Amino acid sequence: MARVVVIGAGMGGMATAARLAVKRHDVTVVEQSTTYGGKLGTRERDGFVFDTGPSLLTLPAVYRDLFAKTGGPLEDCVELVELEPAFGYRFPDGTTVDMPGVDAARCAVALGDALGGTASDDWRAFMRRASDIWQVTRRPFLESPLTGPKDLVPLARNLSDVRTVAPFTSLRALGERYLHDPRLRMLLDRYATYTGSDPRRAPAALATVPYVEQTFGAYHVGGGVRRLADALHARTLERGVAYRMGADVVEVATGPAGVTGVRLADGEVLPADVVVANADATHLYRDLVHDPRGAAVLRRLRRATPSLSGFVLLLAVRGRTPGLRHHNVWFAPDYDAEFDAIFGRDARPVDDPTVYVCAPDDDAMRPDAGHESWFVLVNAPRHAATGERGTVDWTVPGLAESYRDRVLAVMASRGYDVRERLLWSEIRTPADLERDTRAPGGSIYGTSSNGARAAFLRPANASPVPGLYLVGGSAHPGGGLPLVGMGAEIVADLVGRA
Repeated sequence: MARVVVIGAGMGGMATAARLAVKRHDVTVVEQSTTYGGKLGTRERDGFVFDTGPSLLTLPAVYRDLFAKTGGPLEDCVELVELEPAFGYRFPDGTTVDMPGVDAARCAVALGDALGGTASDDWRAFMRRASDIWQVTRRPFLESPLTGPKDLVPLARNLSDVRTVAPFTSLRALGERYLHDPRLRMLLDRYATYTGSDPRRAPAALATVPYVEQTFGAYHVGGGVRRLADALHARTLERGVAYRMGADVVEVATGPAGVTGVRLADGEVLPADVVVANADATHLYRDLVHDPRGAAVLRRLRRATPSLSGFVLLLAVRGRTPGLRHHNVWFAPDYDAEFDAIFGRDARPVDDPTVYVCAPDDDAMRPDAGHESWFVLVNAPRHAATGERGTVDWTVPGLAESYRDRVLAVMASRGYDVRERLLWSEIRTPADLERDTRAPGGSIYGTSSNGARAAFLRPANASPVPGLYLVGGSAHPGGGLPLVGMGAEIVADLVGRA
């Protein structure tokens, strides 16, 4: 039995803690804030409830496995609601598509009916390719540790698999090969943002994101996706995991043999045989690990492109909105201009952004059936008050408020003007995300997937410092609830082998 300290009570940290606790390790989770969940946050006000982080659950098998192996079925703890339709899309020419919640064939039919031409056949062909990529990459890339390019050697021996994955092809280029309608390519481009990336630079392997969504379904958690964090926290307590809330870790203590514990801001040292960091990897290696064995990882992180951030509005809306879906995406006329504004050297708030709105038809998330809780997200550059290239100082007086007004005006121009129906609104900028989660610049996923080597610039789960492991969106295999859950299983297995 090992003494394990987990830094951070996000979903990755709690999932790892639960898996290690059932293996009879002595697990303590240390969290700098006063609550658990990390980026899977919630906001409640006047009966309105908002998920302030992930608002969609895909690949629920990951969490079904986690709960089954730590004490009981997931469905005994939360209500899983399969969405139908899953998304409402609006393209710049005014065309709309209601995307079914599951079954790529049904999605193809919906796209064909709305877009015409070869859209249906094109999407079917693309999803067949995405299925092939999923089959090739799922086990070696997502369910196993990834330490460097040498892990690709078995894949490289099979030229057919290499051609399938197309490691040096971008998601945009793959879409251009299969999808003739520019609106379909715009739809595909959006999935790069699920990893905080630019579709012109992100790898073709991200075709697996829409494949997973349409093959395994899109789910809501009754009462809000945050309820999943509540259930996981309760499960860890049942398994005997201890928590230290409001405890700020300032150093991962190490010796010649590896980690020895963590030092808190008040000077207390918690001894540990194993430390699992569910903290942003850049923050970990830059600020907490002073061991020279971690220096090479920090150098790689500095070569990677940070992921994009997000500008969020929480809107308490009076009345009901015809045609509004649970998940809504209203595309901008010029998607490339959006990515240029975010990832360019002279970053700036996007003038005419694509707008995502989550408005659950869930009575537990609003004061009554005559109101709506809108979570509004637009992609945004990272925050930095120092003038760093590729960032915006989101703390400049008046900037957040003026950009809120801009986003509301853009929504109105796309047929959804709620300005006269607002009871109140709240703003969350990348600077707020950085402050609340310690994610540098408010980068949602740590590093982006931009570039063919991006997967190998993302830190491995096993650190070069013996006994130190990483989990969460900034480590392998990446961000989003399913991948974070997979990462927790990888880390728990690695600890078991050590």
